[in-house]
Amino acid sequence: MDEQKLVQKIINGNQAAIKTFYDQYSPVLLSCISLKVDRREDAEEILQDTWMSIFDSLPLFNYRSSFLTWACAIAKHEIADFYRKKKIKHLIFSHLPFLENIVSQALGPEMTYQQKEIKQDLEKALSRLSEGYRQILRLKYIEGYSMAKIAGKLEISVKAVESRLSRARIAFQKEWQTNYQLDYCASSPFSPSKKVI
Repeated sequence: MDEQKLVQKIINGNQAAIKTFYDQYSPVLLSCISLKVDRREDAEEILQDTWMSIFDSLPLFNYRSSFLTWACAIAKHEIADFYRKKKIKHLIFSHLPFLENIVSQALGPEMTYQQKEIKQDLEKALSRLSEGYRQILRLKYIEGYSMAKIAGKLEISVKAVESRLSRARIAFQKEWQTNYQLDYCASSPFSPSKKVI
């Protein structure tokens, strides 16, 4: 059966056509993804996301290229999304050292659009915290104070600084995950359709 007829059957919901398509192209797509992704489990996850995007976007397929070329382009966008999500998750769950990087980049002349967006959302997230938490996070990650210097400034012990900083990090992470993390895990603007994790 030619590709165009098979695509039309899939669009019409023909289960046999869907299975044929999936079985035929999955090994090739997985090989393509595996060239860019080290872990087999990650490659398989990206493959599933690729198929979701393919089936969502299939009515837009215009036959100007082969299906495989088009599907591989979608897979490339899914790989980029995967690494972007992984980077954001790493930033969120690594106890905020990324604040230092964002601030230092923000002060430089070559700040990217995405860095500006993250910085703005970072400021919004911080503004939702209590004054005490905002203060200690700013002193540590924006001003770059040592624990001892923070203790002196706040007139509390270093142990109290560690405890307050730990609670402030947790509060920030909860705020970020609740109100901002999904913004950075949304669809790639290049991808025709993509679920949000």
